[in-house]
Amino acid sequence: MNIRKALPSEAEVCWDVRNQAIRHGCRECYDAEVIHAWTPEAMPEGYRRAITHHAFFVATDADNQPVATGFLDLSSGSVEAIFTLPSFTGRGLAGSILEVIKQEARQRGYSSLTLSATPNARSFYEKHGFIFISENLYPSELAGASLRCSDMRIDL
Repeated sequence: MNIRKALPSEAEVCWDVRNQAIRHGCRECYDAEVIHAWTPEAMPEGYRRAITHHAFFVATDADNQPVATGFLDLSSGSVEAIFTLPSFTGRGLAGSILEVIKQEARQRGYSSLTLSATPNARSFYEKHGFIFISENLYPSELAGASLRCSDMRIDL
């Protein structure tokens, strides 16, 4: 698997990775109605801007198609959108992307990173050195709900 910067032309594919990962991974954490609203088929245009304006990475399959995503929000120093297609989970792709994000952050002079983890992802981030700060409710316009999340941080 290759880790590289995402291309704006891949936004729809990355959006599909996101949606499939949420629908699969978060089904035990949030109500079905919330997940359905949170994962619309129509991609908000802001998602393509995230790829263009932030350090957005993908892991690709043998056909160079994105199968896992993640980005460093350059305005806040937060880790965002770490998602893996369900059929590719357990292969270390999300961890590899997270390591590339940490490296990118160090090169840009960040001394720490933050994130908000869904309940199903908290242990993954702890395994990668993030520490739990507090439980929080993350307001999601797409979901039309406040999502229970764990605020986390890592010093680089």
